[in-house]
Amino acid sequence: MAAAVIVKNLRKSYGSSIAVQDVSFEVQAGEIFGLLGPNGAGKTTTIRCLCTLTKPDEGELEVAGVSVLKDPRSARSKLGYIAQEVAPDKVLTGREMMNLQAAIYHLPKAVANQRIEFLTSILGLTEHINKKTGGYSGGLLRRLDLAAGLLHQPEVLILDEPTVGLDIESRVVVWDFLRQLKSTGTTILLTSHYLEEVDALADRVGIIDAGKVIAMGTPSELKDRLGGERITLRIREFTTSAEADSTKDLLMKLPFVQDAIINANQGNSLNLVVQASDDALSKVQAALKSAGLPVFGIAQSRPSLDDVYLAATGKTLMDAEMATAGSRNLKAEKKQSMKN
Repeated sequence: MAAAVIVKNLRKSYGSSIAVQDVSFEVQAGEIFGLLGPNGAGKTTTIRCLCTLTKPDEGELEVAGVSVLKDPRSARSKLGYIAQEVAPDKVLTGREMMNLQAAIYHLPKAVANQRIEFLTSILGLTEHINKKTGGYSGGLLRRLDLAAGLLHQPEVLILDEPTVGLDIESRVVVWDFLRQLKSTGTTILLTSHYLEEVDALADRVGIIDAGKVIAMGTPSELKDRLGGERITLRIREFTTSAEADSTKDLLMKLPFVQDAIINANQGNSLNLVVQASDDALSKVQAALKSAGLPVFGIAQSRPSLDDVYLAATGKTLMDAEMATAGSRNLKAEKKQSMKN
């Protein structure tokens, strides 16, 4: 199967800040490929480079066999791009927005009208299409954005956080529509920090952190590589690092415990990789009781994509999101204090 998207050794910096460093991956024709990672990981920079909106410092980029750097005009004709932020002209109706998009791509009026009717129908926009977009909900705006991005029938559809901020009903509509697109042969590249979204939609996934791809494969492959099952536990509500270390040493002596990771960002909780069995949880509890250690919380589960991220980085995606948000708040406060 031919690659519809090729990203090779991509690097992009903004001043002294490295946004993307040596990112490489391919998206096969007709598949859904997900870039999973926290905000600030480099996902948006990567796809903006692919969409000719940002010039990379280094690397090679192709869309549908066309070099993005050598022939950006042709590359743009091959792709549809749905940005994370929706910014419609609020005085225009949905139909007027769609007609404007059709004119940009020089679509004949009859062809444009036919495609507008089809897309608005399949995306549940028929009763709203002649209303001003200023009155649209977030879910309706995202559906309109999808319709506009598909008017010229691109070979490759690139979406940045397609369902961020949407309610459950709107997310389900978008998910179902993307599956329908895939069934028609459209290649889809999407970024997301929603674990369940990538797990549900993507044929393959690349997990990105701090501008680097740290894992790649099908969701099942990535989870199977970890092996076993997961036991997450905290011996106290506020466990000290010394207590976590000693508990880890104790539990690593159990023959069925394959690995243990201390998550300092979540109260020094312990994340154990254990051989799948019916009594692993009870044996861990027995070992803790025998050592005179309390149990504040404990649970057993199958591996998830968050476990993949945790194993690679030592933190969960939620931890990374909170760290990024905290960093941004500190920068904003510092900037504001300098103004004052």
